[in-house]
Amino acid sequence: MKSLSALSKSLAFFTGLALGSATLAAPGESNPGALKLPAIFGDNMVLQQQQTVPVWGWSAPGAAVTVKFAGQSKSAHADRQGRWRVKLGKLRASFEPQSLVIESGETKVFTNVLVGEVWLCSGQSNMEKPIGEQPGQKPCFHAPEELAAANFPAIRIFKVEKDLSPAPLDDFKRVNTWRACDSNALETIKFSAAAYFFGREIHTNLNVPVGLVESSWGGTRIEPWTPQAGFQSVRSLAKLGIAEARSTKISNTAPMGIFNAMIAPMTGFAIRGALWYQGESNCMGTSDNGDYLTYADKMAALVAGWRKLWPEGNFPFYFVQIAPFKYYGRSARLTLSAETLPEFWTLQSRAERNIKNSGMVVTTDLVDSLNDIHPRDKQDVGHRLALLARNKTYGEKNVTASGPVFQSLKIEGHKAVLKFENVDGGLTSRDGQPLTWFAVAGPDGKFVDADAKIVGDTLEVSSDDVDKPEAVRFAWRETAQPNFCNKAGLPAEPFSTDPRWMVR
Repeated sequence: MKSLSALSKSLAFFTGLALGSATLAAPGESNPGALKLPAIFGDNMVLQQQQTVPVWGWSAPGAAVTVKFAGQSKSAHADRQGRWRVKLGKLRASFEPQSLVIESGETKVFTNVLVGEVWLCSGQSNMEKPIGEQPGQKPCFHAPEELAAANFPAIRIFKVEKDLSPAPLDDFKRVNTWRACDSNALETIKFSAAAYFFGREIHTNLNVPVGLVESSWGGTRIEPWTPQAGFQSVRSLAKLGIAEARSTKISNTAPMGIFNAMIAPMTGFAIRGALWYQGESNCMGTSDNGDYLTYADKMAALVAGWRKLWPEGNFPFYFVQIAPFKYYGRSARLTLSAETLPEFWTLQSRAERNIKNSGMVVTTDLVDSLNDIHPRDKQDVGHRLALLARNKTYGEKNVTASGPVFQSLKIEGHKAVLKFENVDGGLTSRDGQPLTWFAVAGPDGKFVDADAKIVGDTLEVSSDDVDKPEAVRFAWRETAQPNFCNKAGLPAEPFSTDPRWMVR
């Protein structure tokens, strides 16, 4: 394995290639001098608008390479290993099909290429879940109607096949293709429902082509998706990255193994941002040793690592807070207690506060069955991710992107008075009924159910059983499906004012 300094030098020359590669010929080519590009480039793809677009590949060592697109012509020479890279200047969004032409002794042409917004969509099974049937899962709500209406030729989809590698790869082992979006394409490759619904809203609201790249794997933890550079960016996790880098064992639970095969080959492909829907496997499984408590740090490592390997700075990173589910409340208990999930929600909230240019979707109101870890309402998940992008990335300031978020607590007699951010139009009850899932504790630290009353833009929380309140909890149970929201209809974020779980 190369040293980190050597890897950094390699990346400085060729960011588009995966960390640590030393390829002497184009991957998969019997002819080492053949002109080749990574599989992420292809017919029907979307290139990112309004930013430089790297294009890279392999040819004969020292060969001249010219890339032509949209009136631009950029040239480079392949290095001694046959690697080359150019950057197209900023492109304008376009629905007009164009050709990307690469010349180097021979010519490759990618046709029907559009320019618009490109998003990477990753995570475990709730990101992977398609609109229609999937073994062991129920289809999304109104799946037949959604598929029938999914004719959007300017939305292009690309799905990365599941794979593992002990070291970062230059290219995907199994080649997939970009497809124009319709019901057949969505069903044939079982494309992510959450990603599709997000992309549909971005496409229809911005009126630009949209490219969606799905790289997901059900049942996986966050560690396998994280590059070595990410672990090394977080002091508490640095040893994990170094130890795993020395191992040749490959599994879909081992750190870096999935990143190496399913993300590394496309680092450098121009994107607007990333969507992430994962966490169930970190919440359960190893919770007996408290491993889930490191999730906020691991999210920071994932994002830092991805951003280091994409030459785009702090690109947007929007993620989904996992949904209510009976982890503990079943015969085979999957967590330490019924409060493990709300503790995990708090860790996800902490990550959102600490990761620059990020945002989180709350889903406590989107569960139709607490016994189903794959909620069927992916329409609203995609919609809420799109609200974040529209507000924070695309500057639609009139779009409300978040529900109420706890801000401060003040004790007034036997009442706890709470203030919130993101009240947008006011605080309310979704169903018009009294607010649910609030609890209050006095000096003894024992929480009891409490009444919550909206007074202007504040809540007054109290219980006849607590004379001197000191702390408040909201939605502090794995089965919590509260009705507290803002008038935009977006649910409040679960929280606790207990110092151990305060989000800062």
